[in-house]
Amino acid sequence: MLCDRMSVTAPQAPTEELPGRHRRPGVPWLVVLGVAFLVLVAAAVVGGLRYYSWCGGASGPQEEVSLTVPEGASGSQVVGALHEAGVIRCGMVSRWLLRRSGLEDQIRAGTYDLTTNMVPDDAFRALTVAPPPIPTVRLTIPEGYRLTQIAERVREVLGIPEGRFLAEATSGEWTLPPYLPKGTDTTEGFLFPQTFEFAQDGTGADDVVERLLAQFEIEAGGLAWDRAESLGVSPYEVVVIASMIEEEAKLAEERAVIAGVIYNRLERGMTLGIDATLLYDDPTPDGQLSFSDLEHDSPYNTRINLGLPPTPISSPGLASLEAALNPARTDYLYYVLCGGDGHHAFGTTLAEHEQNRARCGE
Repeated sequence: MLCDRMSVTAPQAPTEELPGRHRRPGVPWLVVLGVAFLVLVAAAVVGGLRYYSWCGGASGPQEEVSLTVPEGASGSQVVGALHEAGVIRCGMVSRWLLRRSGLEDQIRAGTYDLTTNMVPDDAFRALTVAPPPIPTVRLTIPEGYRLTQIAERVREVLGIPEGRFLAEATSGEWTLPPYLPKGTDTTEGFLFPQTFEFAQDGTGADDVVERLLAQFEIEAGGLAWDRAESLGVSPYEVVVIASMIEEEAKLAEERAVIAGVIYNRLERGMTLGIDATLLYDDPTPDGQLSFSDLEHDSPYNTRINLGLPPTPISSPGLASLEAALNPARTDYLYYVLCGGDGHHAFGTTLAEHEQNRARCGE
């Protein structure tokens, strides 16, 4: 019998894998970068939290600091001042800490006694309680006062020695462009006459000079200084003329007229002949001028010297500054004090002037 021959495939034995040769699937590079990024972010977060915590703390010596918060200062400005003074550690983070504290709108203007290295929240809270008022005094400078008179008044009110004040006011280090040019030896004429309030204690000569100069800039800033050039003078010379008007004019309505006389005489090359300038440098300071005084060889003697005196002779008020910039248009070349009410008689010729002198009893 014939049998069908079947093809039988013998089963293969399993391949034996060598120990230590396991195969792993490959890790995509994007995953590696992602993990690295997360590690960096985590490190940054940890570092940021540590910095934030450091900014909210304090350490180190605590030294007294005086901090002034001006009226209308913003929270950002307050934080900047605290950081600059060393009261708090950080600036930018502390701005957020101030907003978070809810105290930003409660900070009050004033001068505070703080210390360096304060916890920000403590510093913020200290600025919400108004400091006790600082004892102040009122310093009044009348119009027409000269430096020596101002120095005497400063000594009486603030206790600053006259010599110390005059040394500061004539140091040549003060400037107020364009009125007081750089390098001018004295601030005479630019310490504005007004009433000021100063701290009773701790006010120095420089504080007074700076405050009075700043007031001049405020008061005079709105005047028509562009007229100076057309009048043939500099802004500094306008103040010189205004100081003479302040000394000469007794009545408000005569200021511009006297200014007109001064400009007319300058334009014609005449001496000004204003005795107030000589009294400023009076060799015998008794308030009177003798015949010898009238011949005194001084740059302030406008009887014998042409042009303006070298400096202002007093502190002019706003009205005299306005008159110096807006002189009356007149032909007058002379004037003389006439009568007890302080008015003057004006003349266009020397003959007319002599008649006025006789009539006014000079």
